[in-house]
Amino acid sequence: MVLVGYARVSTVGQDNGLETQKQLLEEAGCKRIFFEKVTGISRLKRNELNEAIKFLNEGDTLVVTKIDRLARSIIDLNNIVKELNVKGVSVRFLKENIEFQVEENNNSLQTLLFNILGSFAQFERDIIVERTGEGRERAKKQGKHMGRPSKDKKAIEKSLKLYNERETNGMSVKDISKITGVPRSSIYAELKKVKILPYH
Repeated sequence: MVLVGYARVSTVGQDNGLETQKQLLEEAGCKRIFFEKVTGISRLKRNELNEAIKFLNEGDTLVVTKIDRLARSIIDLNNIVKELNVKGVSVRFLKENIEFQVEENNNSLQTLLFNILGSFAQFERDIIVERTGEGRERAKKQGKHMGRPSKDKKAIEKSLKLYNERETNGMSVKDISKITGVPRSSIYAELKKVKILPYH
């Protein structure tokens, strides 16, 4: 029997979470670990998961740290586990301390618990999406912008500052554009906002 690990995070910025999962899987005895940075909503773009499923043979066990690392949709979750069980592969979840073996060995209580936990994972994700959407709508109504500040904001401020100092620095809009990386059209638009006549 071979223990094969699978780890997943949703975004590139979650490297620490990925490393933590890999460490837990290694401690659980996994000799081979497949990992990826991709959303768990759909299986379509999850190349490493698909590779792991191909790699697993009858008698092997796929080990995952948490149910929601394998899938965030209850339908996908059930389909993946059933596919592996039919193949003769067991699925073990470390946090939930539950293992799903080949279909004939699963009892009804395990199946019920699995579906409940999977439903919570999907429900949690749906709540997050809903709250994020509500937050965006509130921000939009208040005229606020959600997310990271525009990288161009500081560059535009620098452009306007350089433009205001053109008498001493001798720069044209073209020169300022080259230095700051802000397109001339953007500089002209900002100058119009503050009612300054562009000087070429």
